[in-house]
Amino acid sequence: MTNIIDFLANRHSSSKLSAPGPSDSQIDQLLEIACRTPDHGGLQPWQFVVMTGEGRNKLGDIFAAAATSNDADVCVIEKARNMPMRAPVVITVITKFVEHPKVPWIEQVGSAGCALFSIQQAALAMGFGGIWRTGDFARDALVRDSFNLEAEDEIIGYLYLGTDQCPSHGHKTIKLADKVTYWN
Repeated sequence: MTNIIDFLANRHSSSKLSAPGPSDSQIDQLLEIACRTPDHGGLQPWQFVVMTGEGRNKLGDIFAAAATSNDADVCVIEKARNMPMRAPVVITVITKFVEHPKVPWIEQVGSAGCALFSIQQAALAMGFGGIWRTGDFARDALVRDSFNLEAEDEIIGYLYLGTDQCPSHGHKTIKLADKVTYWN
């Protein structure tokens, strides 16, 4: 149990990623783990879009089109096009909202967020690095349309996975007193 606690206590994101990324069978295992996330009502309100190889270029083209539609300059458009190439695997995690009388939208969004986090944690346990990114492209209308999202659906984030190129990670100091209140 101590090893699990140490693992969780040392969780980190990795912004510099390279090949290799998780294999197809490892990606399947990561997604199976993600589907074990808390899920009130068994709604399975998540959808995963896995991009590897040329699939990352398709996402880059979508990002570039969104930047173009927002009148970005050429440098910003090219940066947007290259964003998915920052890692060998990109998994877009989406909340596909399911109308339910007892499971509100926020709870379904939380479930999809837990799914994304589970993937990142499991990838770290497999020896890979990862970083969860959102940004403007998670909310952009053109991007949302490219993923066929309905009004209540949400892009929770883009999870970039690969081999961590910065194995030494500093840890942020968190003052629990600033974040925690106890009611005894």
